[in-house]
Amino acid sequence: MNQCGMKATEEILRVWRRFDDFPMETLTKAWLHANGEKFGPRSVERMREDRGKYGTSGNCFDLALWLLDELRNEGIACYPVGEHLGTDDAHAAVIALGHEGERYLCDLGDQWIQPVLVEPDREGYTEAPLSGFFPGARIAVSSDGQAANIRYMRPGGKESRASFDLEPTSEAEFKEAAAYSQGLLSRPLVEKRIRLCTGTDGRTVHWEYENGQARVSSDRGLFRESEPNGEETWAGRISRRSGIDESVVRIALDVYAEEGMA
Repeated sequence: MNQCGMKATEEILRVWRRFDDFPMETLTKAWLHANGEKFGPRSVERMREDRGKYGTSGNCFDLALWLLDELRNEGIACYPVGEHLGTDDAHAAVIALGHEGERYLCDLGDQWIQPVLVEPDREGYTEAPLSGFFPGARIAVSSDGQAANIRYMRPGGKESRASFDLEPTSEAEFKEAAAYSQGLLSRPLVEKRIRLCTGTDGRTVHWEYENGQARVSSDRGLFRESEPNGEETWAGRISRRSGIDESVVRIALDVYAEEGMA
């Protein structure tokens, strides 16, 4: 299947690639809480400062707000979208517009490899399964122009789905949902897409830490990662995988443990 028609424009991809090494994580808000800061969204400038000093990034709302800022700074039209906003199950993403107003779904929170076209009347649009867009799974888009449904097809026949309203979410509503999400300490979670290079066969896998366990999802299946042994700790392992400063990880894990969520 020729998937080039589903890829974003080079201008959008150029901005997207700035986030290639960014994890999605819920550790930063716990760390900030431990430092006596009130729960609430950080400014993009503050996010940049924290990343430069400590290697942090943020949750899906942080990443969406940061991506919006980067795209707009490059003159690329874009707007926020989400599902279940204002609830514990909320998820945030971004729609970026191409040269002719075609829309691309940009989902850093779920660690997509690259954005995907969600404009059904465009040449190159297909609802056939595609590889190279999501780590460890093929995806299939089904869009009617108002909403996009995504199928994630993993090895062994396992599937999951997500849906996005393609109409713009108001900036005020989005920031309110971001503030609500930032105030939740539900569980320690870190996700990171990792590029594996073995000869000419480069693959991207999805690494995830959640509640004292880590696993790797790839096109060869889902594998649980061994627990730390010897002098290694979970804080050290997470720091090595994600690039977040180990002291930040350790403090955040302690906060979650105190809340009974580690």
